[in-house]
Amino acid sequence: MRILLTNDDGINAPGLAVLEDIAKELTDDIWIAAPEEEQSGKGRAISLTHPVRTRKVGAKAWAVAGTPSDAVLLAVQDLMPDAPDLVLSGVNRGQNIAEDTSFSGTIAAAMFGMQLGIPSIALSQAQSFRERGSLPWDTARAWGARTLRPLIEIRWPNDVVMNVNFPDREPEDVQGIQITRQGFRDESIIHTDRREDLRGNDYYWIGYKGKLSKPDAGTDLRAIYDGYVSVSPLHVDLTHEAYLKELRETWPS
Repeated sequence: MRILLTNDDGINAPGLAVLEDIAKELTDDIWIAAPEEEQSGKGRAISLTHPVRTRKVGAKAWAVAGTPSDAVLLAVQDLMPDAPDLVLSGVNRGQNIAEDTSFSGTIAAAMFGMQLGIPSIALSQAQSFRERGSLPWDTARAWGARTLRPLIEIRWPNDVVMNVNFPDREPEDVQGIQITRQGFRDESIIHTDRREDLRGNDYYWIGYKGKLSKPDAGTDLRAIYDGYVSVSPLHVDLTHEAYLKELRETWPS
């Protein structure tokens, strides 16, 4: 099995090294194409207005001066001699759950793999649920292949991307694996922090507050809060099917 590894944290991110360790438990045919610099929050962006350069960093590894989607596209169409059988994106520094999934570069890379007809999985390591800055990479390393093997064996529809999140717990404290749906927080955790530069001009940092919500059972949020590995099937179709039916019925003829 040929596996392509990518991420949105950049070619030198520790999570990419963790992902390579996970992949080595599944195959010895591993290829890497990851952004030259961190691309967190870039979503499904692709570079249409400027050229994208690549830098070879290993026999089967490239740094791509572009977005996560750029990296997957170039790897599949130009850098690799043959298309991969599987795309693994991650392991992201921080969870990609609930509303985060819509602008996550980690998930976007997996989405682009799926768009190219390749089974794809996004992997993320939750952080700061126990204490600020906590990030147990060994949990993703210990539970990664254990979570992926059943998925690879079962397989999934061509229009689905699998989203895997590891909880912010030590490996031995993980409660197990749950199949979940995307949750939604009861309060937005994205916030802005206004500051002033030395010339008196305002500038802003955009980031996250650490407030926990009260998610429903069966959601990715609940699973991560409770110490489970969360596995969620996602897809690109944003159609609101329930309201689509109502809108068609109520639209004036």
